Order: sequence, then C-alpha cells, then structure tokens
Amino acid sequence: MSLLEKKLSPQRHRDTENCKTIIVLSLSFPLCLCVSVVNVFRFFVFSALLFMLAACGEQRLPSPFKASDVSAKYAQADFHLYDAGGQPRSLADFRGKVVALFFGYTHCPDVCPTTLADLARVMGMLGKDADRVQVLFVTLDPERDTRELLAQYPPAFYPTFIGLSGDAQATEAAAKAFGIIYQKQATKSGSYTLDHSAGTFLIAPGGKPVLISPFAQRPESLLQDIRLLLALK
Repeated sequence: MSLLEKKLSPQRHRDTENCKTIIVLSLSFPLCLCVSVVNVFRFFVFSALLFMLAACGEQRLPSPFKASDVSAKYAQADFHLYDAGGQPRSLADFRGKVVALFFGYTHCPDVCPTTLADLARVMGMLGKDADRVQVLFVTLDPERDTRELLAQYPPAFYPTFIGLSGDAQATEAAAKAFGIIYQKQATKSGSYTLDHSAGTFLIAPGGKPVLISPFAQRPESLLQDIRLLLALK
C-alpha cells in the first residue's frame, strides 16, 4: 500500500462504515410507518440512498494531463493501413514511442495544416526527445491522397511525420476504431471537401493511456502531455 493510500484508508474506512450505517437505518425505518404512507416514504428513501451511495464512492485524483484521458474507450483501438512506401502499418509498429495520431486529408484548408504545424512546433520543443515521438497522419481521402502525395505532405511539416492510407474499407475501419466521423461535402466547382472530426490522439509508449487533445490546443499543453507520456513505461 502506498503512502497516499495509507493516509486515505482510515478516513475512507470510516466513511464507508458511516455509509453502511446510514443505509441500514434508512432501509429499516419505513417498516415503522403506517401502510398508507409507506410507498411515498420509500420513494424518498430510495432517492436518498442513490445520493448516499454516490457520495460513498472513491474520489478520483485530478488528471495530470491537459488532454482528456479516453483509455477506457480507445485502449484497444488500432488501424491496418499502409505508409507511403507501401509497407503495412499498425500501432504495434510504433510501440516504445509516444504516438500522435491525427486523421485528416491533404486538401484540408485549415484544421489539418494547423494541427500538423502545431505538432511540428512541439517536435522542435522536445529537443532530443523528439526521436521518441512519432506523428502519424491518416488520410480520410484515399481517392485523392495517393501514396506519392503522402510521401511529401506530412514530412513537409516535419521530416519524421508519416502519412498512412488504405482503401475505402480500411479507411472506414480505422476511423470507426477511433470514433472519427467524416463526410464529403460537394463544392460548386464540382470537387468536394471533407467534414471530419478534429483532435489528436496521444498514445503512451506501452499503448496506454490514450489521450485526445482537442483542435488548436496550445503547443505548450501538448508538450507537457507528451513529456508525461514519455515518462511512462
């Protein structure tokens, strides 16, 4: 038991015992009432019990991360795509590094280049630790984002950035695994844009925890979270 647990345990034990006492008394007291008011009283007792049970639960310590911890939902999420050289890739290929995973497309006018530029700035701020971080750009537009284009677009922001793609089915599966929503929007010129979820997944070297950093989060906040993840085994 850690020092923190030793400090918290006596109080938590007393709180738990108090909760049990209150609950037992609350359940037994309605038996003393006349039959005509039992149902009404039980309703209020039941509501009070729900409140007390919630209050008796463990309190979580504040998260040290700026981004949201979504490990419970995405800890097993993965993709099966190809890099610009045609090599099959999945998250297992980058185990041991912090992975910054972003879904977008090269024709994106604002969100995608802004996110990649922010990540490039963070890589510069990391210094030698940048070698332990891998940024992955997954295209949601495999029709236009060829491997040749992906060989040039992500590295234009930072040399080690990797672009990933797959056919329509593999793209859909990867997006679904990480809860990414995307949809084509036709333009007057006869082309299209893509509406898509924005945000960068940060994955620890061991695969967990998994964080989601919102679009336009300050690079300093991204840097802090990445450094914390680098400290994990």
